[in-house]
Amino acid sequence: MPEPFGLASSAPQTLLAFDYGLKRTGVAVGNTLTRAAQALTTVAAEGEARFAPIAKLIAEWQPAALVVGVPFHPDGAEHDNTRRARRFARQLHGRFGLPVFEVDERYSTTEALADGAKDADAAAAAILLNQHLRALP
Repeated sequence: MPEPFGLASSAPQTLLAFDYGLKRTGVAVGNTLTRAAQALTTVAAEGEARFAPIAKLIAEWQPAALVVGVPFHPDGAEHDNTRRARRFARQLHGRFGLPVFEVDERYSTTEALADGAKDADAAAAAILLNQHLRALP
């Protein structure tokens, strides 16, 4: 996987972010010029079925890189969903050949719900992407 932050080009680039879940995966889009993200959609599919709609989104948005939220316990310890999200990140990289960045997603869904999001999964993905974009040099 690539370094945690940064992209090879200084030209503005589009990124897609994913808030991975077993049954639903939130998706957001953003770019390095505005360093802002917006909630896009939620893929309501499990297992291999989730990759068909993700492939359509990648074809539509042509991102330079992908961002995946990786959950941890409050103390930073890993758990089953940590490993699942990292596996999902590796699958995205393998299927689409794009750089995939991992972002700590602790409390992103809680924040999205507190903000009154109608689609908490997609809003959580936007929070993750905003976090990644703010950390870029």
